[in-house]
Amino acid sequence: MQQKAATTVMSRTFRLVKPGEVEEMAIERTIRDGEVVIEPSIASICHADLRYYLGQRRAEALEKKLPMALLHEGIGKVIVSKANDLKVGQRVVIVPNIPGSLIEKGVSEDCSFIRGNDFRENYSEKNEFLGSGYDGIAQNCLVLPAQCAIPIPDSIPDEIAVLCELCTVSYRAISRVKEQLMASNTKVAVFGDGPVGYLTAALINRIYGLDSTRLKVFGAIPDKLAHFHFADCSMVQDFDFRLAEKVDIVVECTGGKFSESAVNQGIDLLKRGGSLILMGVTEDRVPINTRDVLEKGLSLYGSSRSSIPDFQAVVSAMQDREYQELLRAILPTEFTPIRTANDFKEAMDSAGQHRGWKKVILEFNWAQ
Repeated sequence: MQQKAATTVMSRTFRLVKPGEVEEMAIERTIRDGEVVIEPSIASICHADLRYYLGQRRAEALEKKLPMALLHEGIGKVIVSKANDLKVGQRVVIVPNIPGSLIEKGVSEDCSFIRGNDFRENYSEKNEFLGSGYDGIAQNCLVLPAQCAIPIPDSIPDEIAVLCELCTVSYRAISRVKEQLMASNTKVAVFGDGPVGYLTAALINRIYGLDSTRLKVFGAIPDKLAHFHFADCSMVQDFDFRLAEKVDIVVECTGGKFSESAVNQGIDLLKRGGSLILMGVTEDRVPINTRDVLEKGLSLYGSSRSSIPDFQAVVSAMQDREYQELLRAILPTEFTPIRTANDFKEAMDSAGQHRGWKKVILEFNWAQ
């Protein structure tokens, strides 16, 4: 499978055909010049994967996007290369957000002209996203443009590299207020004690240098908050947001049924002219205190995906050993071995029934 002249490859693909039902399919993939074939080695399960698997998306979304292979957080090795910059055997992080410009679909014309190329490449409707209507990482031959495969330095172990995608989402979100974060007196509050909140707070701590004097985290479960030893932590249910010292930036990482309370508590906590970054995903519309948004002159930013430059920046940051140690906190003691479609189904069933604080990491063994 290492021939450079290959033009097609047969992929063992674990496809979700309907909620809770996974089938293995052999699908022929075309390999074009400038593309590589990646054999995924490990991947992590995202809540977005579980929403599809458990049928928690809207019916029209499920009908439009299924069947498809799930997963978008992962790494692998190059097994076929039709690109000069990547060699067979190279470890790579998988970029799931595939720019339409790299797959001959172009760029959406309705992206605001005031945004730069990096924004349009990230949010273009011509893009494809792995595990969201486009076959994801749950296959043994993933064909991608070479630009969507980021080499992993030897100093970064697999178990850290697999967290890259989730870290890049945080990196992209907070980069919207990069200049404010670089000021010496900026204070930030992160809402959410789950993995997204943890990785966002850890990134702010390691990349921008905010410690417990300037970085506050709000959560609802003491055992989860105990992991945020680098920040000042408070239980959200015991805190008076209107009377508390105000902050410059709030990052909402809760999503779901807690979005409404987190967003509005964040609005209460922000200084005039402050910034609110929304990262939590919910299927429902959330009421927002627009009166205070207007009276305080707040800026709201939405962010849910990342692009190739974000991966390059995070991979570089992950070479820091102290950052790696912070990231290890959300890794499980054991990875879940995946050999068959049934193994994958059982792993998804278990993840849907037992949602713990740590990430669920799948370790693929494609040899049969």
